[in-house]
Amino acid sequence: MDGETIVLLLAGGAGERLMPLTRDRAKPAVPFGGSYRIVDITLSNCVNSGLRRIFVVTQYKALSLNRHLREGWNFLAPELGEFVQVLPPMQRVSENWYQGTADAIYQNLYSIGAEPSKYVLILSGDHVYKMDYQPMIQQHRETGADVTVGTIEFPCSEACRFGVVELDSQDRIVGWQEKPHNPKPSPHNPDKCHVSMGIYCFNRDVLIEAMMADSAEQQSRHDFGRDVIPRLIERQRQVYSYAFVDENKKEAQYWRDIGTIEAYYEASMDLVSVSPIFNLYDKRWPLRTYQRQYPPAKFVFAQEGQRMGIAVDSIVAMGSIISGGRVSHSLLSFDVRVNSYSEVESSILFSHVSIGRHSRIRRAIIDRHIMLPEHTEIGYNLDEDRKKYHVTDTGIVVVVPEQRMFEEPE
Repeated sequence: MDGETIVLLLAGGAGERLMPLTRDRAKPAVPFGGSYRIVDITLSNCVNSGLRRIFVVTQYKALSLNRHLREGWNFLAPELGEFVQVLPPMQRVSENWYQGTADAIYQNLYSIGAEPSKYVLILSGDHVYKMDYQPMIQQHRETGADVTVGTIEFPCSEACRFGVVELDSQDRIVGWQEKPHNPKPSPHNPDKCHVSMGIYCFNRDVLIEAMMADSAEQQSRHDFGRDVIPRLIERQRQVYSYAFVDENKKEAQYWRDIGTIEAYYEASMDLVSVSPIFNLYDKRWPLRTYQRQYPPAKFVFAQEGQRMGIAVDSIVAMGSIISGGRVSHSLLSFDVRVNSYSEVESSILFSHVSIGRHSRIRRAIIDRHIMLPEHTEIGYNLDEDRKKYHVTDTGIVVVVPEQRMFEEPE
C-alpha cells in the first residue's frame, strides 16, 4: 500500500447533463456494464494502484451511492489504515454546500490534514478509464512538482469540453485554456491538443495553501480547471503534465467522460461489441463492485413451436431470465425479465425491469423497477415516445419510473 498518498474522489456533482438518469441518484451511482456503477471504475483503479486510503466526497442525491460504497467497498482493512470513507457536506468551515470542485476540497481540509500524507491525488468519480496512478505519483515525486495534472491527447474538434494545456519541452504546463472555442493544438500534432483528465496530484502543503487562497478569492468560481490550476501557473508554481498511460492495453487510448445520455449510451454499446475497446474481462486489471446474491441468468423455451429465449451480442447479469424473448446488442442488469415474443434491441435495461409479452424495445434505456405491459413499443415511433418518455436529439428513449415517496433498492 502507498503510505504517502491519500485519494479524494469527487462524486458530488448534480449530473444535470445525464438527466433523467440522475433524477434520483448521483451520477457516479448510475449503473454501467450490467454489473457495475460508474464509480466502481475509478475505485478499482485506486485499489489496483495500491491506493487504499480513499475519501469519497458526495453531495447530491447520494443515498444509493452511499449504500453501494458501504456494501461493496467495505473489504479494506481499517486496522492497516485502509478505508473508503464518505465525506458529505459537513459545513465545518462554511454554511454552504460545495460551490465547486475546489470548494469541495476546501471544506474537507480537516480530513486531509488529519490523515498523514505527503501527496493528495484528486480524482473524478464519473469517468471511465483504466490507469495505474503510481507512475504519475512517481513522476510527481521525481520532478519536484507542486502539482501534476493527468493529460491525454484529444482531437481539437472535441477539446472545447475540457481544459486544454500548453506544455514546454520539459512537460511543464505553461498555459491553460478552460473549455476554449479555439483550443491551442499540440506542436507535434496540429489535429490534437493536450487536455486535462481532471486528475491532479498535489503536494499536500501546496494543496492546503491553494485551497485557503481560493476560498478567500471573492471572484473565484472555486473550480480547479477554471481557477486553481491557472492561478498556480500564473504564480510560477511547478505544474507538470503526466501523459496518460492506458492500462486497457488497446491500440486506441480509452478515457471517457460519460456525462451525457449520448456518451453514456455509446460507451455502454461498445461493451457488447465483439472486440470492445473497454475490456471488462481483463483478469490482469480486475474491476470490483457489489453484487447481491442472485441465481445465474437463464434462457428458456426451446420446444418445437415455441419461440426460444435467446440473447446475442449482449451482456446479461445474474438473476435475469430471457423467457421466450430475443435480446440483441443490449445490456441487462440484475433481475431482468424479458417475456415471450418480445424483442429488445440496442438497449440498456437496469435492474428489476420486466418486459411484457409481445413488446418491442429499441435504442432505449429503461431505469430500474419498471414493469412494461404487454404489447409495449418503444423506439419505433419517437413522436409517440416523446409524449411519455424522455427522448434525446439522437433518438435514444429514456424511461424512468414515476416520482416515488420512498427509495427502492437498486
